[in-house]
Amino acid sequence: MTTREQLDERYGRASHPARRRARWIILTVAAAAAVVALSWLTVSNSDDDVGYDETGFELVDARTVTVSFQVTPPSNTAFACAIKALDEDFGVVGWRVVEYPASESVTRAFLETIPTVAQATTGTVHSCWAR
Repeated sequence: MTTREQLDERYGRASHPARRRARWIILTVAAAAAVVALSWLTVSNSDDDVGYDETGFELVDARTVTVSFQVTPPSNTAFACAIKALDEDFGVVGWRVVEYPASESVTRAFLETIPTVAQATTGTVHSCWAR
């Protein structure tokens, strides 16, 4: 029976420990670089994260909706929020972007009025972001 060593010798394949070690070093460095890059992206994205919680809405009349919400931006950071009104088919019937100045407060509450082009059934915060 032919052994692996005999086949390696016959066809010129030789065990190269240096090559094998270099592969492991390259894979280890690549994995470490990926971990560092993902960590940096996670931290840099969370620095400017503006959290918000909707606390309610009120249909004032056929052309007006008010939306109440709380926002938790980074300290001393100006931010903006997009607020929308939706009809019964979830179509956008009103949209407004509101900019807020920086503040020392951690959590701030707001009540915003959105004019609509048709009867709305709900009002919601679409998103908030740091400026």
